[in-house]
Amino acid sequence: MDAIKISEYATALYNAHGAQAEVEAARRARECEAAGKTAEQEDWSAIQAAIRAKRGALQS
Repeated sequence: MDAIKISEYATALYNAHGAQAEVEAARRARECEAAGKTAEQEDWSAIQAAIRAKRGALQS
């Protein structure tokens, strides 16, 4: 998946799930990994990272 699609998926997931979007992306990445879908797992991991970047650093 290209960077533009990753950003679009991350934005859509964040708009739909808010603060739980990163958790949802991680869950999907784990499911793909368990199913042996390496390419999809990499996509979801990239989406998770994009969500983290959009959300910003956690505040203490």
